[in-house]
Amino acid sequence: MNAIKQILAISTLALSVALPVSSFAESAMDRKMDTSQQASMTDGEVKKVDQSTGKVTIKHGDIAHLDMPGMTMVFTAKKKDMLQNVKAGDKIRFMVVDEGGKMIVTDIRPAQ
Repeated sequence: MNAIKQILAISTLALSVALPVSSFAESAMDRKMDTSQQASMTDGEVKKVDQSTGKVTIKHGDIAHLDMPGMTMVFTAKKKDMLQNVKAGDKIRFMVVDEGGKMIVTDIRPAQ
């Protein structure tokens, strides 16, 4: 009977130490996921549009959710028809995601 009590006491002690650590790890992972999923619109200026390939060249500010500094680069539109009302010189706000290393514009709107 003493051995059972000792095992229960050790198990209880081990759980009381492990549970706070595991819940801390979970909350840290949740915060990391929340931060990485908080994508936001980025300001930019359209430099070139290629309707046939669905590509758009944008001079943009920092893209915070991708940890990318401002620069001019070519993006692929998720859908080619997103580029129908966009032309060089337009000031825009756009959403971009990284899909396997390829930068994909998922939303594009005129700047307000």
